[in-house]
Amino acid sequence: MYKTPCSRLTALIVINVKQKLSGNICQYSQTVRSLFQLQRRDPTQWLTYQHLNFLKRQYVSKRSSELHQRAIAKRSPPLSPVDDRDESVERQVEKVPTISREEVDEADFKVSAQDESARTESRTEGTSSESPHVQVETDEAKEARLDRQWKQLKVEVSDLPDIYARLAKIKLTALVVTTAAAGYAMAPVPFDPCVFFLASLGTGLASCSANSINQYFEVPFDSNMNRTRNRPLVRGQISPLHAVSFALACGVSGVALLTLTVNPLTGFLGALNIFLYTCCYTPLKRLTIANTWVGAVVGAIPPVMGWTAATGVLGPGALVLGGFLYSWQFPHFNALSWNLKEDYSRGGYRMMSVTHPGMCRRVALRHSIALIGFSTISPMLDLTTWTFPLISLPINLYISFLAFNFYRRADRNSARKLFFCSLWHLPMLLLLALSCKKPRRDADEPQSLSPATQS
Repeated sequence: MYKTPCSRLTALIVINVKQKLSGNICQYSQTVRSLFQLQRRDPTQWLTYQHLNFLKRQYVSKRSSELHQRAIAKRSPPLSPVDDRDESVERQVEKVPTISREEVDEADFKVSAQDESARTESRTEGTSSESPHVQVETDEAKEARLDRQWKQLKVEVSDLPDIYARLAKIKLTALVVTTAAAGYAMAPVPFDPCVFFLASLGTGLASCSANSINQYFEVPFDSNMNRTRNRPLVRGQISPLHAVSFALACGVSGVALLTLTVNPLTGFLGALNIFLYTCCYTPLKRLTIANTWVGAVVGAIPPVMGWTAATGVLGPGALVLGGFLYSWQFPHFNALSWNLKEDYSRGGYRMMSVTHPGMCRRVALRHSIALIGFSTISPMLDLTTWTFPLISLPINLYISFLAFNFYRRADRNSARKLFFCSLWHLPMLLLLALSCKKPRRDADEPQSLSPATQS
């Protein structure tokens, strides 16, 4: 049948494979048959998920008709006294003596007689002693209990100014208006009180609008933070519709005031700042740490708005003032967020202090040193005299020193010192820049031309 050696070898291989397959099939059929028999014989030994999970952790292989176990077998649980799975072991069962019905009735009668005697004794003691004390709730306790309950808060007209002030973050708005006023005062143009007032008012209204919309978007997250859980929208002191109406009124009136009474460029910057703060910075706070840089741009725009309100154009001086605010915000906010990183983590905000603590300290130090560079550039762009870099050097070196301590120690104390230093550093820096403001050229030209006209 097989004439060539190759065909013979192939036939031998095929025969061996068939024999092995037939043996395995017989083993598999026996295993399946045993499983069915086990299932029919005793339902308590059915295979469950726990058995399969145990088999998943145990590896058993068969080599040369021997079992080689690769894992320690799971210990079998101890059998209970009533478990009769092991039929080969006989257990002795203690017989319980029977109780007659007369004995049960006699025992119940004795128990009921004892309970009745105990009740009569307690009644006699209660009548002989003083009457039980009845706790009466006082008016103060009742008011405290009602305050802890959920109730609908009614807004009174007298409370609206305080609610609006907290909704608009009045302290932050005051800082924004101050920086815008500094930008207007640093512009090399004659001072116009009417334009200055309108520009400050429009900038403040735009800031109120942006802060109100920010709080409207962050109500679910502010409720998880200790620093923001007492805001009006979180506590329900004002309805969301009321807050949005207040924000729209402030935003529309502020942008219209800047566009119609100051100039269109300043109105555009106000609208741009509202958009960046509400639609870019606010959602990015929960997505990426780049929100800090976007927020720094938002904080750098108000002094530029003050400059454009005075001059009507964007000049190098406006960019330098914006650079001061841009760099100042990093040591200020990074030091603040360092001590509030647990709060930001509960709120779900991705801040550098939470996700990148090393970067948080490096960026604060880097931009603290950058303030010295902006102070040096100011006289080069005819914004200030050369006295300004010299007199501003001590305060710039001091905040840089505190930023270096914060970078090196990375503790709450150094962060707190850097934060409180940033609070007085910015007003001091702007006051020094205003005192060293370079005189206008149109004021110097008549003095330089007066000798020529006299001759």
